[in-house]
Amino acid sequence: MEEKQRLLQKNYPFWEHLTEAQEERLTKGCQEAVYQKGELVHRSEDQCKGAILLLDGQLRVYIVSEEGREVTLFRIREGETCVLSASCLLDAIAFDLMIEAVEDSRALVIPTPVLRPVMEENPYVGLYMYRSATERFSDVMWTMQQILFMGIDQRVASFLWDEMLHQGPEITMTHEEIARLIGSAREVVSKVLKYLSEEGIVELGRGKVRILAKEKLRNIAQKG
Repeated sequence: MEEKQRLLQKNYPFWEHLTEAQEERLTKGCQEAVYQKGELVHRSEDQCKGAILLLDGQLRVYIVSEEGREVTLFRIREGETCVLSASCLLDAIAFDLMIEAVEDSRALVIPTPVLRPVMEENPYVGLYMYRSATERFSDVMWTMQQILFMGIDQRVASFLWDEMLHQGPEITMTHEEIARLIGSAREVVSKVLKYLSEEGIVELGRGKVRILAKEKLRNIAQKG
């Protein structure tokens, strides 16, 4: 109980503006959730889940076209929160969002029935929810800019550079996983990775990509 409250207090800026009763309500109502890699965590049209605080692992938020193509909007990493999983509390969000576990993950979830009354009582909570959603939409705009204006080689290089900053020079991902995360086809991603390998920029292994030439990779990611 105390550990849950400590994590909530650390990660939610509105906590200092809560009454004792509201703190107790959120702490008691908060639930720990465990997700397996590949598990669908949330879908807007099914159920409004609540606010998610990721403790371990990684989640991705994405949309699916009528043709079945997936476009990853952004990812949620350890220590980050996602309020878009409580989209029923945010009137401006009217499209169907999906959230999937990229790897085995653990999170604290404040369910919607627990969060809603506190949000209605305390303006600081509502302000945080809308501000967090707005900040995430800047990530969405960056993703759309990549898809619309960047070549596939630049998108792959940019993705690898970002992953290297989080994982280190050895990135544990298959070509299929990379393709899904950047919204492309596996065959296309494999061709780009093969080119990068032939240029000595990366080394390809089974289920992993090792960065060999960081500056060359950055130059491709930042070209134009």
